[in-house]
Amino acid sequence: MSQIKPIIHKTRTQAVVEVLRERILSGYIKAGEPLRQSAIAEQLNVSRIPVREALVQLEAEGLVKFEAHKGATATELSVEQVTELFELRVMIETDLLAKAIPNLQEEDFDKANKVLAQLESALKLQDSVATWSELNTQFHTCLYEAANKPHTLEVVHGLNTNCDRYIRLQLLLTGGIPTAEKQHRELFELCKNKDIDKATQLLREHILHAAKAIKKLVIQQIDE
Repeated sequence: MSQIKPIIHKTRTQAVVEVLRERILSGYIKAGEPLRQSAIAEQLNVSRIPVREALVQLEAEGLVKFEAHKGATATELSVEQVTELFELRVMIETDLLAKAIPNLQEEDFDKANKVLAQLESALKLQDSVATWSELNTQFHTCLYEAANKPHTLEVVHGLNTNCDRYIRLQLLLTGGIPTAEKQHRELFELCKNKDIDKATQLLREHILHAAKAIKKLVIQQIDE
């Protein structure tokens, strides 16, 4: 296992989560690498209990998986999975947005604007990485809910959960944050102006731009 410096003045479980998340997202811990609880506990100078709790939390984030007779490992990166997930997002989300825009009201834009401000603040703080996906989903949900398609929106939320790891990987390692912020603001304004064609085209570009950057990053990490 890659060497990690011991933790000193931090809440144990969250400190372990933050260290392991950063190592996995940055590629310092390679995809498929075993995460041995006893070794991590020794390296971070904690007991095995916070390590176990941290690994369970990271499993929920899609960064770790548990297998029988094998234990915990960093989940594998997959170009094929990125392609499938983001193509599905393009198909479903652009249709949702097109149906939602005519129904969007001022209160919807007020809500979306508040969430977007929170997201922009969080993106400036790497210790807020765990909130990025949630706030991003909330922002898009504010724009999609007016389509009145709750089951479709539920599918989108499932896709976003599966994309979470890849999106954070892209934002952290490819300098994608300024582009994401700019596109979110542009999307918000196009929706306010009820410009369905330009809004859906921008959303398509927003999703596919992220997918392209992520696939390039995944290939690099697989080849290392």
